[in-house]
Amino acid sequence: MVGTLAGASLGTAVSCKTEGEGPAVEQSAVSADEEKLYGRIPSELERDKRIMDSVYLNEHELATIAVLCDIILPATDTAGSAVEAKVPEFVEFIVKDIPSHQLPMRGGLMWLDIESNKRFNMVFQDCKNDQQIAIIEDIAYPDPDNKKPEMGPGIKFFNLMRNLTLTGYYTTEMGFKDLGYVGNSPNFWDGVPPEVLAEHDVDYEEEWLAKCVDQTKREVTAEWDDDGNLLT
Repeated sequence: MVGTLAGASLGTAVSCKTEGEGPAVEQSAVSADEEKLYGRIPSELERDKRIMDSVYLNEHELATIAVLCDIILPATDTAGSAVEAKVPEFVEFIVKDIPSHQLPMRGGLMWLDIESNKRFNMVFQDCKNDQQIAIIEDIAYPDPDNKKPEMGPGIKFFNLMRNLTLTGYYTTEMGFKDLGYVGNSPNFWDGVPPEVLAEHDVDYEEEWLAKCVDQTKREVTAEWDDDGNLLT
């Protein structure tokens, strides 16, 4: 999952040698963090590490992204904030992973600071919360009638930030819990509902109920005879 990936810190793969007869054998040591990234092959791990080790956004830009993330998804009584879910780290990873996001992100952050300086004579990050919200209120919603054309770049930028924030948050364990999403889980089938059977004037034979619908036997693997008859 992308959110999990972005939040994880890939350790540097090191080389070790095993003792034994003949030349030493080079082996790749997998770090504890890499083990968390289930299903990724070595070339993918190397690519992820290369992206994470690269730098695009500076500290000020990352700090501004963190402020925006928590404005978009603040903490509630039942769930943590976007920053607590490490969404800014996700945004940073995605911006480096998808170069087409880089200029829109950097340009949008610059626009935000310029607009903030116009209104409050300071960068967005340093504004009070109510000042920040005043700017966000002007760019958080579509402007179909183009009544505020000067807000167009900000609206486009905020759409990107909102999409990345929501994607990052709701692909984390914290986001899953907030949604009540538990993932794939085993269920059971207790047959066609009685009212549907009655509507069609049919019923189950006791033998098939015992073989196919008895939940005490749900872990039993079905067995068939040579003629295709179900045995168990």
